[in-house]
Amino acid sequence: MLKVGDYVPDFTVQATSGKNVQLEALRGHQIVIYFYPKNNTPACIIENQDFAANYSRFRDQNTLIFGVSRDSLDSHESFKKSQALPFELISDPDSTLCTLFEVLKEKQLFNKPITTLARSTFLINHNGRLIKAWRDVSIKTHVHEVIDYVERYHNKITAALATAQPPENS
Repeated sequence: MLKVGDYVPDFTVQATSGKNVQLEALRGHQIVIYFYPKNNTPACIIENQDFAANYSRFRDQNTLIFGVSRDSLDSHESFKKSQALPFELISDPDSTLCTLFEVLKEKQLFNKPITTLARSTFLINHNGRLIKAWRDVSIKTHVHEVIDYVERYHNKITAALATAQPPENS
């Protein structure tokens, strides 16, 4: 399991708008990756809309947002358009990212085991290190917890850089 402090292994995945998302290519940005169970379900619509409503606050903190589910790319394209989402959605039909971030869990539905995706969010810093993980989140307060953390973290890093002394020439 990836733990806070670990470097996230590089990956390349398909996303909406015909894009391939490669983690290594995003160095220099903070990355929010949030996992949600399914497009077009009430709770997932609320969560996606909350991330969209706070998109400019994330961008102000040099933070990119990606939503991930196991829905098809076609389903994501339709969902992104219908919800007017300003960020890309990643399709993970083979559960590669779900497995990497360990967000799959077994449940019982009508006395039969099913594998579902646990609503979770991860913050990766500009160097590719996992700095925060939120697992099994509540959609009511979650996005605000994430943006508040991102803003505090960004301000802390900015303050540290502002007070850093340049190296002396020898």
